[in-house]
Amino acid sequence: MKLSVVIPAYNEEESITETIDQIEEALGKINIPHELLVVNDNSKDSTLQVLEQLAAKYPSVHYVTNLGPNGFGYAVRYGLERFTGDCVAVMMADLSDSPYDLIRYYTTMVEGNYDCVFGSRFIKGGKVIDYPWLKKIINRIANLIIRMFMGIKYNDTTNAFKLYKREVIDGVKPILSPHFNLTIELPLKAIIRGFTYTVIPNSWTNRKYGVSKLKIKEMGSRYFFILMYCFIEKYFSRGDFKIK
Repeated sequence: MKLSVVIPAYNEEESITETIDQIEEALGKINIPHELLVVNDNSKDSTLQVLEQLAAKYPSVHYVTNLGPNGFGYAVRYGLERFTGDCVAVMMADLSDSPYDLIRYYTTMVEGNYDCVFGSRFIKGGKVIDYPWLKKIINRIANLIIRMFMGIKYNDTTNAFKLYKREVIDGVKPILSPHFNLTIELPLKAIIRGFTYTVIPNSWTNRKYGVSKLKIKEMGSRYFFILMYCFIEKYFSRGDFKIK
């Protein structure tokens, strides 16, 4: 089963080389057919030039440029329309996600034949390193609200790092979110529409370079909109959108 990894990148000239090098090193230790699809989200720095060098170095690395509209969700959606694998993971360009967790996601999916593998940083075995305390508090409150509204046990829905089979991505369309609210739209729709999933622990490390693209004060209403959208589908659509 071929693994695709979609990596949105906006002004990541300092981070993207180390990220790609470490993913390739990890995947190179085991024989997983894969592609790394980096979506340059119309970067203003030299990200594009760095990607040209990485694509020349690694045959499995490909890049595309999303000229607009731009934003995390738009960039991920751009990649999700273009990946070639049988399953696809979304990973960050700043190496906050562990390549070895990616391998665990993949082997868990293959061995258990799950449609989705979700990570949680807040169960036994999970960890966060240098997580800003305010963001952590907001994260835990937001995930508690999502769990209560949607009636699920999963406690890290906002975690962007997840793995989906191709049929899941096809099955959750149309994808609406233009920004980081995509992180909850994909898993909630997958759960609502009957795809199988499991949750395993994963780690998260704060970025070494650059600045976070997540602006909390801009995201509250956007997360709420997608949460309400999924809530309405789950409780009022009478299963009209359920795949299985």
